[in-house]
Amino acid sequence: MEAPLQQLHHPLLKEQNLELWIKREDLLHPAISGNKWRKLKYNLQEAKRQQKSTLLTFGGAYSNHIAAVAAAGEEFGFRTIGIIRGIEHLPLNPTLHLAAAQGMELHYVAREVYRRKSEADFLQALSQQFQEPYILPEGGTNSLAVKGCTEIITDIALEYDYLCCASGTGGTLAGLIAGLEGEKQVLGFPALKGGDFLQQEIEELIRNYNGKQYFNWQLITDYHFGGYAKVKPELLAFMQEFTKQHQVPLDPVYTGKMMFGVFDLLRKGYFASGSRLVAVHTGGLQGKAGFRERLGLKV
Repeated sequence: MEAPLQQLHHPLLKEQNLELWIKREDLLHPAISGNKWRKLKYNLQEAKRQQKSTLLTFGGAYSNHIAAVAAAGEEFGFRTIGIIRGIEHLPLNPTLHLAAAQGMELHYVAREVYRRKSEADFLQALSQQFQEPYILPEGGTNSLAVKGCTEIITDIALEYDYLCCASGTGGTLAGLIAGLEGEKQVLGFPALKGGDFLQQEIEELIRNYNGKQYFNWQLITDYHFGGYAKVKPELLAFMQEFTKQHQVPLDPVYTGKMMFGVFDLLRKGYFASGSRLVAVHTGGLQGKAGFRERLGLKV
């Protein structure tokens, strides 16, 4: 598995004497790509160590994490169970169809029930119901996931000044920050509206991982385009032009918004001349099929 660095070329970069590279984590694995592989790596090892035969996790109907856990179960010999937010809709959307085709058992719960996904008594009831599975949190984010994401840093054989990454639950960003150990500048681009709440979440994830606090990072919250999984015409137009110019596919939930934000900051002169930037492509491309089906979008 390799996630190469690819340099991007654009007039804005030349004008401002900047370099921009993209870390192609989307190429790590055909089905468990990007940050999902990084987050699952040590959790799969721990599940094996505990002699667990079943993985249970949580997600929405278009969750990259649900798709990745299903693929990991098929590849590494685990039974997989997905607790899906909301009611069942048939036919299954592309994400859930893919998960079911890889053997995942889908169990739907009402949204008010789903909100209890982190409560101890709810988790205990699920554990009893499904014969003591290895439980992964929503998005796969825990200390073992943070550990896996620190390895993105060790896999970047390039000197750079800024590291940019999209953020959902904060686990990948926490791993990048912890992996850098206070060096460089890290910019996180939340995919959710009101993403400032992630500041505390990420600080707690890092503290649980290594007991430390870092100050070389910030959240850029201006590029959510209305909220999680919401898009606007200018985002879609940017993604289409970006892929045409650089031959790098983006997804509209995470990487599209992050790259839009990076280029907007370039236009605003945010980065010092002579800087080198690395943007992490976190994968998530399976979700594009759902956008095409649900909204009729060309992405």
